[in-house]
Amino acid sequence: MSSTSGVFKGCRALFAAAKAAAPKPSAAKTAAGKPKPPPPSRPAKPRSSSSSEPRKPSRPTGILKECPVSPALHHFLGVQQTSRSDAVKKVWEYIKLHNLQNPANKKEIYCDDKLKKIFEGKDKVGFLEIGKMLSHHFVKTN
Repeated sequence: MSSTSGVFKGCRALFAAAKAAAPKPSAAKTAAGKPKPPPPSRPAKPRSSSSSEPRKPSRPTGILKECPVSPALHHFLGVQQTSRSDAVKKVWEYIKLHNLQNPANKKEIYCDDKLKKIFEGKDKVGFLEIGKMLSHHFVKTN
């Protein structure tokens, strides 16, 4: 036996009352038999999130903003300005290309001569230290 049968016992009576109170389509006409004029339309509000107009590109901020770099990082990357995220990507590409990760502990990176120049002369750095060490090479601009 279903437990929902007791729940919907009075449901038909409720629906019948609501159906009787609903206006019929013929009630939309006036007494003279003419249809009602449509309600006045409102001016559409401009939608900011889903408008079809192209948005002007916003300027990158934070780690995506291009900043001038120190001479040591410039020598490593080969560019005068770069974003922090691009600098980290290039360092990781170099690490992977030259197989400088410790095979036993992937969190350790062995520094060769080129990396020692940007990582304060350390022989090994942790992968979480890379961002911190690179932050010293970005020149502050206002």
